[in-house]
Amino acid sequence: MATRTVRWVLRYRPGQRVVHWLHAGAFFVLLITGLALIWPPLSFLAAGGLSRLLHRVAAVIFLLTPALYALLDFRGLRDLVRDSFTYTREDLEWLKGFPGYFLGRTSHLPPQGRVNAGQKIHHALTIIAYFAISGSGLALWLGKGSLGPTGLLAATLVHDLSMALMAILTVGHIYFTFVYDALPAMTTGYVSEEYARMEHALWLASIPQEPPYVIEVQEEIPEPRRVRGARAEEEAVG
Repeated sequence: MATRTVRWVLRYRPGQRVVHWLHAGAFFVLLITGLALIWPPLSFLAAGGLSRLLHRVAAVIFLLTPALYALLDFRGLRDLVRDSFTYTREDLEWLKGFPGYFLGRTSHLPPQGRVNAGQKIHHALTIIAYFAISGSGLALWLGKGSLGPTGLLAATLVHDLSMALMAILTVGHIYFTFVYDALPAMTTGYVSEEYARMEHALWLASIPQEPPYVIEVQEEIPEPRRVRGARAEEEAVG
């Protein structure tokens, strides 16, 4: 069995991954149960009050994820907030090349740090949407009887629009995760060195090139690649 040595780079620590999946799970429950409350085709899910109960349980988890993040990995939370609202000239150049990035090309983009400019905007909008969803949701939950018609309409409008914004951001997040094969970052914590060099070359150059930051793994070479390699050697020999 032919093998090769592949280098993997630590991208997210365990605390960051736990908070990410809790936050994502709570968001999807909120989205589905929220739609069940306001969208007639899904209203059958709201029968019996179960969706309302799930909505409130997920809302509490959603609200507490930043606090949990601070407890598990305060450095990760601090870096996330700082990077989300800090932009450089290289970020502007990266954004000019976004159409190519959307189609899966990165060779024309300037080297990026731990997060690229697109991820910074995604994170910043997610943070803003989080506060809008949380504030309006608490107002609807705890102050519904005292808001008055205008306050109730305003809170509902903010709540629905900020949820719609976060849903759009989530679709984009999932799209780029699969286009650039970044899912291992949130399942194992590691990304391939190839991905790190392609997306975050400056960050890769700044971290220690030793375990646990960079590890080497023996992986089997896929059969088609071995066949192509053998054919290339045959052609080279003549």
